Amino acid sequence: MTIKKPFENFLKNLRTASETAQLSDAALAGLEAPEAIHKTEVVFALDSGEKMTVPAYRVQHNSARGPYKGGIRFHHEADLDEVKALASLMSIKCAVVNIPMGGGKGGIQVDPKKLSKSEIERMSRAYFRWGTEQGIFGVNRDVPAPDVYTTPQIMAWMLDEHEKVLGFKSPGVITGKPLELGGSLGRSYATSQGGFFVLMKYLEKIGKKPEDTTVAVQGFGNAGAYFAEIAHKAGFKVIAVSDSKGGVACDCDSDAFDVNKLSAWKKEHGSLRGNFCQGETCDISKMKSENVKTVSNAELLELDVDVLVLAALDGVVHAENAARVNAPIILELANGPVTPEADEILEEKDCVVIPDILANAGGVTVSYFEWVQNRSGDVWEEEFVISKLKKVMENAYADWMKMKDQYDTSYRNAAFVLGVNRIVTTMKLRGTI
Repeated sequence: MTIKKPFENFLKNLRTASETAQLSDAALAGLEAPEAIHKTEVVFALDSGEKMTVPAYRVQHNSARGPYKGGIRFHHEADLDEVKALASLMSIKCAVVNIPMGGGKGGIQVDPKKLSKSEIERMSRAYFRWGTEQGIFGVNRDVPAPDVYTTPQIMAWMLDEHEKVLGFKSPGVITGKPLELGGSLGRSYATSQGGFFVLMKYLEKIGKKPEDTTVAVQGFGNAGAYFAEIAHKAGFKVIAVSDSKGGVACDCDSDAFDVNKLSAWKKEHGSLRGNFCQGETCDISKMKSENVKTVSNAELLELDVDVLVLAALDGVVHAENAARVNAPIILELANGPVTPEADEILEEKDCVVIPDILANAGGVTVSYFEWVQNRSGDVWEEEFVISKLKKVMENAYADWMKMKDQYDTSYRNAAFVLGVNRIVTTMKLRGTI
């Protein structure tokens, strides 16, 4: 079994980029360690009246380019190592798309599926009250957003708690909020839309059309489901998708899924497989009528498709399974789904990995747009938001390709070099290195 080591993976990629860009020791040291690590134990009341205590974190990696920016996740694996890695990646990611924000990340190490809605609210408020009272969060200091198992509603509770502590309104302290509280149009699907724009530029480069492109999507949560919908509308052939309970694939050579039907299955049954299977018992006749076969998450990674979209969790493609990946293009909508060891294997296979720090940066870009709107008191139309996102992502794509050509390096390393150079330049201008 592969042991996840997200911060170590980040450091490997950072040091490779440092060697390529010939950074000084001081510059590398300035990026290796977060500027601040905040730890606490969040105590909140369960519906039973008993108290529950869970570890929680906020890591602030680098603020040279602007206030810290990054999501808050509720997950049983959201330990300090993971949160450090994600905060560090956010710094690079913001620099890659050239928005004036730094990198941060928050996490509560808990399984939210075991909590009621009211328990989650009390836990969320307790966490954000701690961060507000300690001066961690602030519209000009650290601006969180949703992440794994956090939602616009949770952001609303956190914002309300923040404003209660401050005694005045400050909607820009958090993004990914409901529209009624200052959220931005287009934010819900921004991660997927940004990844789609980058993928389209790459396919344009190699002369491949959407209608001739097959896609498999691992992860049918927010990012994966929206991406499948966007790709389907553009003419791509979505032939396999999966969620945490397994996946389904088209059982017909010329067929592709109607993604709207997939979404309906997920909504009605709670999982993609639930439309056909109860545990290990499946309705074979129903599967045949829909031209569907079941696949595991591991099997989906090995399907013969043109594009493999990784929209689940980190470390799913690793040294033990990378050689069995058949897709020539991987789009990383999740954070860190391909390990450095797997990168080496995939590169030998001429598999192009469009890295997370570019591919999924649409989310933080539109979060930045939301922050700008909150600070100015403006409200942008959805079409305007998406047109600005398209420009940011296509400019980042062009800058990424320039780094690839200039340094003759891997696609991931080119993205890291692009982000690292921008952060280091700013640190030099500030006189911190």
